[in-house]
Amino acid sequence: MKKIIKKSVYVSVFLIAFSGIISCEKDFTDIRTTIITNNVFSTDNVLVDIEIENKEVDRFRTDNINLSTGQYGQYLLGIYNNANYEKLEASVLSQVQLPSSHKYTNETYGADTTVISTIDTVFLKLPYQATLTENDDSDPTYSLDSIFGNQEMAFTLNLYQSDEYLSTLDLDDPTQISNYFSDEDFQITGSPLNSVIDYQFTPNENDTIFAVKRRLSDSNQYDIDTIKITTSSSDVPLPFARIPMDEAKFKAILFDKYESAEFSSQDAFNNYFRGLILKATGADGSLISFDFNNRVSATFNPSIEVYYTNTVVKGGTQIIDTIKKNNSFPLSGIRRSHYNMGASPSISNEQIKIQGTAGSEGSITLFGADNDSNGIPDQLEELRLENVLVNDALLTIYVDQSVDPLLAPERLYLYKDYVDPTSQAIIQSHLKDVFTEASTFGGYLETDDDGKKVKYTFRITDYISDLLSSETDYNPKLSFKALNATDLILNDTIFRPYNWNPKMVTLLNESSTNGAEKAELKISYSKKEN
Repeated sequence: MKKIIKKSVYVSVFLIAFSGIISCEKDFTDIRTTIITNNVFSTDNVLVDIEIENKEVDRFRTDNINLSTGQYGQYLLGIYNNANYEKLEASVLSQVQLPSSHKYTNETYGADTTVISTIDTVFLKLPYQATLTENDDSDPTYSLDSIFGNQEMAFTLNLYQSDEYLSTLDLDDPTQISNYFSDEDFQITGSPLNSVIDYQFTPNENDTIFAVKRRLSDSNQYDIDTIKITTSSSDVPLPFARIPMDEAKFKAILFDKYESAEFSSQDAFNNYFRGLILKATGADGSLISFDFNNRVSATFNPSIEVYYTNTVVKGGTQIIDTIKKNNSFPLSGIRRSHYNMGASPSISNEQIKIQGTAGSEGSITLFGADNDSNGIPDQLEELRLENVLVNDALLTIYVDQSVDPLLAPERLYLYKDYVDPTSQAIIQSHLKDVFTEASTFGGYLETDDDGKKVKYTFRITDYISDLLSSETDYNPKLSFKALNATDLILNDTIFRPYNWNPKMVTLLNESSTNGAEKAELKISYSKKEN
């Protein structure tokens, strides 16, 4: 017997005589001892009726507002297309932060001297997440992480200026916090800001160095700078994507505004330049997770980079100085994602499709039918009459090996999902076990000795114990999904539907045709001997 939860449905008081002294009602620690040493209880288990169905997901919350444990920084960009799941086009909208300094020059010159600022280059910098590999026979190199799909096929990327004012407060009701969801289209203004329209993006671990050609006011090149990103622990350049931007558009929209009212504060800037949209489209390609909130160094965060030269001219023609400048506009502040999902594959509930982002989930009904229509499943009523003490309750769901589980989530998450019959509002909340037994709640992907991905198991002992003890009759459907880091923000009982996890897996249902791999809820219990 693994564990005894401190709940009982017994109404009798246990009295034990010892040395002429009658003890009071035993606490549950004593009950544990009684079971072990005095054989007062027998132990057994029962398989409970469950039904698992596919659950379509219309939307998920994808903004970084009101995440009390810190901004979650992972955002998806690109395309993933797999015949077994919904096609995904993932795009990002982010506010842009003012540079720490945005004066053309800090120098003071005479009345006969002119400073001419010339843009050398401007681009969007997207540092990849990568792992440094030490090679025995060659120099260390980085390999790219957090990329799914076909990395050899390009997807189309366009950059746009947003026409949507992002706010932490609901603009229609400022007393409420804003919510931005995955199915909300971006509001675009103007034409693409990238210099090559419909830029063909493919991730490349060799994109580590970029040469900036420095130019004078007459457009003649006078120098070349080599740009690279390194960490404090290695001189090996970190790979980063560089999306060239239209210099003329950047100059008109941002560069020429440096010392204007639009740049006077971050709020003024947010109202003027409302954000940068990274919009991905295409039939296939790769899906890349970029970190927008790297805590090691801001250098590793996405940003708009502008390199320019100040040419100091005296007397109208004489060049007396050239000053190299660089400004960084980090993609920071409020962000949100848009997931353009394709059609769902034609499937039945024999296969349960779990797909992150705004893909699909699973839905579980516990304890079977309520044939007498009293609001309580018949099997639950029968178990209550047995007066059992729940020791353990394990919900196990097996991986369908007929569908390649290569991108199976490392963990699934289980929560309550209920539609209020009066208001029709969707009520979503955490299970009690997430709070009381967090370390054993489970949901992790389990493998066998050969590394085969086999199953997921949840321990929901407290939840089941409360139902069997009649402490609660609240028995809604349970939903399970690919775990997102924000699922584990447990400020209260409310489950908040965020999702940036793109992983996916196909699972088996409760049908007996699945044999030993059918989904099941197994309750282990103790029962007082007659």
